[in-house]
Amino acid sequence: MVVLSQPVALDNHISVIPTYTPVPVFTSQPIPVVDLTDPEAKTLIVKACEEFGFFKVVNHGVRDDLMTRLEQEAIRFFALPQSLKNQAGPPEPYGYGSKRIGPNGDVGWIEYILLNANPQLSTPNTSDVFGQTPQIFREAVDEYMHELKEVSCKVLEMVTEGLGIEPRDTLSKMVRDEKSDSCLRLNHYPTAEEEAENMVKVGFGEHTDPQIISVLRSNDTAGLQICMKDGSWVAVPPDHSSFFINVGDALQVMTNGRFKSVKHRVLADTRRSRVSMIYFGGPPLSEKIAPLSCLVPKQDDWLYKEFTWSQYKSSAYKSKLGDYRLGLFEKQPILTHMSNE
Repeated sequence: MVVLSQPVALDNHISVIPTYTPVPVFTSQPIPVVDLTDPEAKTLIVKACEEFGFFKVVNHGVRDDLMTRLEQEAIRFFALPQSLKNQAGPPEPYGYGSKRIGPNGDVGWIEYILLNANPQLSTPNTSDVFGQTPQIFREAVDEYMHELKEVSCKVLEMVTEGLGIEPRDTLSKMVRDEKSDSCLRLNHYPTAEEEAENMVKVGFGEHTDPQIISVLRSNDTAGLQICMKDGSWVAVPPDHSSFFINVGDALQVMTNGRFKSVKHRVLADTRRSRVSMIYFGGPPLSEKIAPLSCLVPKQDDWLYKEFTWSQYKSSAYKSKLGDYRLGLFEKQPILTHMSNE
């Protein structure tokens, strides 16, 4: 396992980080695990998306050495002096950020790098990220994003097969598109100080992911939690060799609510730092998002209005982290007024 040789102190421009009471590891109903080489994988994925909006994948085909190499290079960046890291920020939205999550007041015990997966859309901040690091970092990022795009598309194609959707690339073609608005986020949650009364610092507050699909990998430090249908929070045991898949808001809409975008959060650990790497598979900005006609033939049965990914992304960027973003795009039921005549 890769660890920082020295603790990293985040900048002190924010003094108050939210805290939560920790919850026990979820053991009574384990997180679904899907072997991507299993002939029944497509059925298991659909079931997991319906029941959890979240699952773990094994035998995914991504080399361990690639995952380890990117983690090592990310750690080297996060170990740089704060003044050098700050040259790659603040994120707008790409680049380096510390504590502040978005522009609307959300904070957490975290520092991160957000990179656009489209090399044609490079920004000065992302150039500064790579400017502070050796060439091997950029090479690892590029190779990792390529591999994670393939994992995302493979999972999405299994989803379409499991749902009986034709053609098979109905979902994956949005992520494969050369104008796909996908991105990679590298998160570092430094070791947190002990809090009073058994409270722990929030690393990343509760939220859903707005894109189609998210593919997460972390080191072996705990902290990730997901929200169940009954509102309870459960801890996800870490596994550095596997990926965890999240249903995103866009996929919830396209399945007309059959799949649920899972709410999740990360709590900081008081003994070990956590490093996570998340690939967000998104559609092109101009892509229209609506319930798929093959699943919901009648528009009267749609639970959501049609919108472009650009519209939803803009709306999400203006919201607080924990807001229910899809609420603005839900169709209101048509009320039939009875006449008194």
